[in-house]
Parts: sequence; structure tokens; C-alpha cells
Amino acid sequence: MKNNRNGLRNNSLFYIIIFILLILATSWFVGGQGSSQVENLSSSEFVAKLKAKKIKNFSLQPSNGVYKVSGDFKKAESSKSHSNGVNLFAHSAATVNRSKSFSATVLPNNSTLKEINQAAQKTKTKVNTHEESQNGMWLNIALTVIPFLFFAFLLYSMMGQAGQGGGGAGKIMSFGKSQTKPVDPKKNKVRFSDVAGAEEEKQELVEVVDFLKDPRKYLALGARIPSGVLLEGPPGTGKTLLARAVAGEAGVPFYSISGSDFVEMFVGVGASRVRDLFNSAKKSAPAIIFIDEIDAIGRQRGNGKTGGGNDEREQTLNQLLVEMDGFTGKEGLIVIAATNRSDVLDPALLRPGRFDRKILVGRPDVKGREAILKVHAKNKPLADDVDLKVIAQQTPGFVGADLENVLNEAALVAAERNKTKIDATDIDEAEDRVIAGPAKKDRVISAKERETVAYHEAGHAIIGVVLSDSRVVRKVTIIPRGRAGGYAIMLPKEDQNLLTKKDLMEQVAGLMGGRTAEEIIFGVQSSGASNDFEQATQIARSMVTEYGMTKRLGMVQLEKGGAPVGAYGQANYSQETATAIDEEIRKILDEGHQTAIDVIQSHREQHKAIAQALLKYETLDEKQILSLYNTGKMPASAQDEFPSEKASTFEEAKQAAQKRDEAKQAEELSKKNDSDQQMTTDPTDSNDDQTEE
Repeated sequence: MKNNRNGLRNNSLFYIIIFILLILATSWFVGGQGSSQVENLSSSEFVAKLKAKKIKNFSLQPSNGVYKVSGDFKKAESSKSHSNGVNLFAHSAATVNRSKSFSATVLPNNSTLKEINQAAQKTKTKVNTHEESQNGMWLNIALTVIPFLFFAFLLYSMMGQAGQGGGGAGKIMSFGKSQTKPVDPKKNKVRFSDVAGAEEEKQELVEVVDFLKDPRKYLALGARIPSGVLLEGPPGTGKTLLARAVAGEAGVPFYSISGSDFVEMFVGVGASRVRDLFNSAKKSAPAIIFIDEIDAIGRQRGNGKTGGGNDEREQTLNQLLVEMDGFTGKEGLIVIAATNRSDVLDPALLRPGRFDRKILVGRPDVKGREAILKVHAKNKPLADDVDLKVIAQQTPGFVGADLENVLNEAALVAAERNKTKIDATDIDEAEDRVIAGPAKKDRVISAKERETVAYHEAGHAIIGVVLSDSRVVRKVTIIPRGRAGGYAIMLPKEDQNLLTKKDLMEQVAGLMGGRTAEEIIFGVQSSGASNDFEQATQIARSMVTEYGMTKRLGMVQLEKGGAPVGAYGQANYSQETATAIDEEIRKILDEGHQTAIDVIQSHREQHKAIAQALLKYETLDEKQILSLYNTGKMPASAQDEFPSEKASTFEEAKQAAQKRDEAKQAEELSKKNDSDQQMTTDPTDSNDDQTEE
């Protein structure tokens, strides 16, 4: 109810309704009632009624250079009044009123006042005189000022509503104020042990926490702590969580704001909010300012601008540069920013003295994925057949957000199936949902289309099994999910940071396996291979334009991230080069298609066995596919193939960082001793050589 009332008050329609009601009330009291109580007389009518002995008493009061006359009749008088103004409640233009009181205005000349006094003495009418009142002046002032104040209040309220966009300001004067409130250190429960899969990143942040806890140790040695730490990496890798963990470990206030919160429709608001944010943080120092998605305001200045103008985003960036450059290291204020587009940031933002420490928060490896799964599985009851290490092996390329989503989907699936624990089948279904979407088992599919899909997916599977140097087939299914009628999951054997030309060509051949199987078995071409072609073309284009894997174009980078490398996104190569790119992409795709033809033609029996099993069981896992291919089961890989990892605490991360530094120093000392020993032995060897010569 409280929120509803506040919403009503904050609505401009509320004030408009109040204003209309005030006008109606004024019209009622002024137009509807005033004329029936007091009759307005002219000066001559007042004198005539006074001489006719119709007035019981009256009073005179000076007011603004005239005399105001008010009094009572001996008997109520009837009069017909015509409404000159707008009377919303009058039934007709003319009304008959019975008035017992009257009012009149008399000019202050001697003849008129003398005539009134003589008539009053002659008719023995009671007369009262009053001194000039000051209330009239104040009443006129009030009638002039109050409406102005009321309209100003309405304008103020409506502008406050307009100011609520963006930063959430509720008042017009708060546009330039940052609405970010610090997170109380006592309420921030995030610690290093809650961040898994980023052990090296935590070790890099250990000294930041140490400085916030005890800055005197660093200042005594003349050290300057990094004023800014830039966390860069793909979305969902835990950059924000790392920043919260640093604040939680240090026990300092944590200001969190997004880069887009600085930008407003009014020029100068972003810069003002930056100043206000840093001033607020300095008052509560030591503190941490976390700016998420800093590329919203930190993009390179002048990019794409043809004139000399300066827009709002650049003013905000300039103010941020000034604020960060003003750190002396004694404020205890550290700025942590996160972005997944560090390549577009302004160079002035990345120079030493501002964001002078850059930490890559990349995708976790198999150890990190297992540690992340353990963190997210703490509050979830898992069955005995759930092995988090196996799940980590089956999810290469997944980031922390993806893994959390897998376990959450598994919990939802288990709840739908009325289970008390999450078992392996629930997690398997959750992985499929995250990758391809929910299953559509009730979709009506003809027998011919189902058979086509089965041989299509079997084509992917057989090539994945034969060309298994880098990737293996984890699962093949013909159950429709999302827009796909079926799919094959082919994942790397282990985490790969580098891909060779052979690996990429095998991926292209695997993607071509579906269409190739349709052509060989049925002699048709269906639309089911469109997504395969999209992925294959993207790989081939990267090989040609980014990785320099063709002899014709050589080792040059023509594109980056699918966009041409050049000024303002314009291609910096000629039309002839573009034609050569298209021809080389076509050549790679044709080569992959031919490889797929050769593999399927030479393994027709195995291909048919996998397709028939898919028609019968709909879904096959890795062991079943290998059994069908080899007519026997392959031995299970050792569970200790991948080492385990757990999320370390701050103290453990600090000890690991110290051990790493000690090992590095020992290695450098060993290299130095070896080089010194070699220098002492080299002169003897050279002398011997000279003697032999």
C-alpha cells in the first residue's frame, strides 16, 4: 500500500486532478454562494436607499484610496443579478437573490461624504467608521503569489518525474548527483572462497586487499598501489563477483555502478555524477568503486566523429580521467572496472596511473569448472550418481554463469519430476536445455523426415569418431530442441587455447557431415544443414581473414571478430582481395565437404548402425556411439585425468601468491648461477681451442 500511495503522489495526473478540484471549489464559493448573501450597490444606489430609510446600519472603512461601505438592510431586498464570469454551478444566466446585506464603494470627495453624513443624521441611521486595514494588501499579495507557487510546485513535481530515468533521481536538482549508495561492509558477505575458477586472478588481487587493510606497510616503502584495476574477460566469468570479494575481504564500502548510469539526456550530467561519486567515496575511504561495463563511457574519443564537437559521453570520460589522475595513493580509494571489450577503450584510460593493472578473467579450465560446480552445488541435494568432475569434463567453454544455470535447470527438472535429489539424468537434461533449449517430444514428425534427421546426425557422429584427434562426440540425438530437429554435441578432448589448421579443418568436415550423409543415402539436400553451414563458414572466414592459414592471402589479418580491420569499420583491403577471400572460403568448405564424403563412403556400415540406433533409442551418448563403431566398448578414461580444484580463501590465495613468487625467484637465481658458472668455464675452453688450433 505504501508503494501505491507514493506512486500516486509521484504521478503528474494526481496534481492535475487536484488543480481541477481547486478551480471547481473556487467557482462554487465565488460564483455559487457569494451573490446570494451580499448585494453590491453603486454609490448613487446606496445614497438613494439611505435617504429612503431602507438601511439599518452601515460602516465606512478607507481602502486603497476609496471608502468601502458595508451594512445591513432593514428588510431583505430582492434583486436580479447577471453573472459576468463563468459559474460552473449556475442554472441560468440571471438569478433572483434576496439579500439582507450590502456593500458599496464611495469616492473620497467632500461632497459625497457630506451628503452621506447628512442623510444618516436625518434618518437616524447608525454609522460606524474604521481605520484603513492592512489585511487587504496582504490578501492581494496572497492571491497573486499562491497560484504562482502552486504552478511552480506542479512543474517541480513533473520535472522530478522526468528526472527518474537513468540514475533514478527523484528531483530535478539531483540530475548531477550519483544515486549509488555504498554497500555496508557488514552486509557484504562475499569472500574469496565464494569465487571459484579464478585462482590466479585472486592471487593478483591479494595485494589490493592488503593495501586496503594496512596501507601504512606500503606507504612506508614509498610504494604506490595501483589506482585502478581493469578486469577484462567474456561475460559471465565472475568479474563483478571478484570485485565484491575484494571489498568483502578488505571490509571496506563498495560503490557499484554501471557505465551507462553516468549518461543522461542533459549535457554535463555524466561528468557531474562522476565528481559526486568520487567525492562520496573519498569521504568514506578506504573504499572501492566498481564500474561495470566501463566501455559504455570509456570508448576511444573521436572515433567516427567528423566535426570538432564533444558529446556527453566524452565529457564523462574526460571527468573520469581527471578524477583518477588526482589520486595520490593516500586516499585509500581503488577503482575496479569490468569490461569484455577492452580493445575499444581509450588509451588514456589504460595508461599507468589510471588502470595500470589489467587482469584477464578468462573462461575456467576443467579444474576451475569443477570448483565452480562445487560452489553452486552447496545448497542442492545431489544423488550418488552425480560426478561433478564428469560434468566439468563435458562442459568445455562454459563460464561460471553457464555452470550455475546448468545446476539451476537440473534442480528445476528434478522438481518437475517430483524427485528429492538431483541425479545424473536431470543434469544431462539440463545441459541439453542450456545448449539447445527444451525438448519438443510432442512434435509430430513424419517417418521419412525422422529417418532423414537420423542419418543426418549419424553423419556428424561418424566423422567425429573417425576424425577424433581434437574433438569427440559426446552425444547425438534426434529429439527436436528449439529450432533444431536434432543435434550432435562434439566437444574438445581437453581445454584448448590454440587451434591448429588441422583442428579447424576437422571441425569444418564434421559440420559438413550432415548434408553429405543426406546426399549419399537419400540423394537429396534438405534445409536442416543451414546452421551447419553458418558455423562452417564462420570458421573458414576466420581461417582466411584472421589466422592467416591460406597460401594465397598469406599471413595477414584482414578482419577481427568478423568486422574489417580499418578506420571506423571500413575495410582496408581492395575489391580484388575481397574476391580472393570469398574464393578461399569456398575452397575450404569444398575441401571439408570432400573429406566428409570420403569418411562416410568408407564407413557406410558403421554410419548405418548409428542411424538405426538413433531411430530406435533417439539419443546416444559417447560410450554407445563408440560401442556401435567398434562393436565393443572402449575402456573408461581414468577419473584422475583431470586434477581437481577447490575455491581458495583469501589466506590460501595469499600463500599461493607468495609460493609463486618464491619459486620464480629461485628459478631466476638458478639461471643466474648457471650463467655465472658458464662464464667462468668459457675462457678455459677457448684457450684449449686455441691451443689445439
